[in-house]
Amino acid sequence: MFIASAILIFVLFIFLATGLYLSGAVVHPRTCSPDETYRYELEMGRINEKEFNAMKKEEVYIDSPHGYKIYGLFFPVQNSKKAVIICHGITWTLFGCVKYMDMFLKRGFNVLIYDHRNHGKSGGKNTTFGYYEKDDLKAAVDWICDRLGEGCIVGTMGESLGAATVLQHSAIDHRLAFCIADCSYSDILELFRIRLKNDFHFPAFPLLPIASFFAWVRTGVRFSDISPAKDIEKTTCPVFFIHGENDTFIPKEMSIDMFDRKNGHKKIYIAPNSRHVECFWNNKEEYDRQVGEFLAEIGLLT
Repeated sequence: MFIASAILIFVLFIFLATGLYLSGAVVHPRTCSPDETYRYELEMGRINEKEFNAMKKEEVYIDSPHGYKIYGLFFPVQNSKKAVIICHGITWTLFGCVKYMDMFLKRGFNVLIYDHRNHGKSGGKNTTFGYYEKDDLKAAVDWICDRLGEGCIVGTMGESLGAATVLQHSAIDHRLAFCIADCSYSDILELFRIRLKNDFHFPAFPLLPIASFFAWVRTGVRFSDISPAKDIEKTTCPVFFIHGENDTFIPKEMSIDMFDRKNGHKKIYIAPNSRHVECFWNNKEEYDRQVGEFLAEIGLLT
C-alpha cells in the first residue's frame, strides 16, 4: 500500500513538474534579438541592406493597454490614406516582416511593422499567443488612424503567431478593411496536442490541463482562451488565409477549417512546395499576385 501511494505521488509530481516546465516554455519562449534576426534576414537575402537603409522610415513607440511600450517602424507613402500593419512570428522580431512590405508599398499602402510583446524592443513579460497581443495590435491600429486621419483604410497581415494575432484582433476591431493570415493555428490547445504527440510523444492529458493552469497563474490566460477558429466567426472584414501545403508544424487543415467557418468575403491560397512560413519565399510572384487580386476584389486598388 505504501509503495503504491509513493509511486502515485511520484507520478503526480512528475506530471506537475512537467506541466510547470511546459507552461514556462510556452509563455516565456526563447526569443531572438533584433541584431540576430536582422543578420539572419540579411544572410537569407530577405532584406536588401542598401535599399532598406535608404527607405524613409520612422521609429515609433506605441502605448500598450497592458502598460508597456510597443516598438515599431513606420514606412510612409506620400498622400496615401491606406495602411497595413504586419505582424511577425514567435521568437522573431519586426525584421521578419520586411519581406512582405514591398507588396503593399508599391500598391500605395503605408506600412507599420512592430515587435510583439516579450519580443525585440517591445516591453511585456510573457507571450500569450495572440490573447494580449491582439490588444497591442488594436493600439497599433489606433496609432495608424491618428496618424493618417479621418477616412483612412487599415488592414492587417501576419505570419504564424502574427497570423493568429491578426485573426483574434479582427474579431474585436471592426475598423479593419482586410486581414491576411499566413500559416495561422486555429486553436492553441489543438496545436499543443499535435506538438506534444509529434515532438515529444507525450500524452495531452493530463499535461495540457496542468500546463494551462500554470499558464493561467503566470499570465491570467488559459490555453482554451486562445482560439482563432472561434474568433473568426465574429470577424466582419474580408480575410485571406494562406498556408503552406507541406507545413508540418501547423497543419494546413487549420487554415482550411477557419476558411470554412468564416462568413462573408474570404479567400484561401494553399502554397505549393512550402513548409511553415515558406509560402512567400517559395512562391514570390504567385503570392504577390494573389495578394494583389485579393486587394482588388475588395476594392482597395485603383
